[in-house]
Amino acid sequence: MTGPQTRPMTVGELSRRTGVPVKTLRQYTDLGLVYTLGRSPAGYRLFTADALWCVHWIGELRGLGLTVAEIRELTTAYLERTGHRFGPALAERLRAARERQRARIAAAEQTLDRIAAFEKAHRAQLADASGSCWADDPRCAAST
Repeated sequence: MTGPQTRPMTVGELSRRTGVPVKTLRQYTDLGLVYTLGRSPAGYRLFTADALWCVHWIGELRGLGLTVAEIRELTTAYLERTGHRFGPALAERLRAARERQRARIAAAEQTLDRIAAFEKAHRAQLADASGSCWADDPRCAAST
């Protein structure tokens, strides 16, 4: 961070400084994920430099595979100081994110296997530059 900021930021300035779209910042704010000062007399959302920290950590956790709902649960527990330790709760969420990623990797590997099988089954047709008939199209048999 660049140090304490004395002038509040609007959501547009926060967006420019973080690279996060205004719409997303509004959603995060509405969910209670970003510290806010409230609104200006003109109705603009106002933020301090603390919001930069919040947005940074939301991005960090999203990048680790946590969902916005999981981040909201963690944030709520953290802010309410319910006696639940933040570290173990985050560790559990990271384990869940890791398992989701493993499942996605397994699904992607199955797709790669299906691609390889398809290529093997259709090797001749994939190499055929004429492209006159594809994969036993029944309309081709009728015209020959």
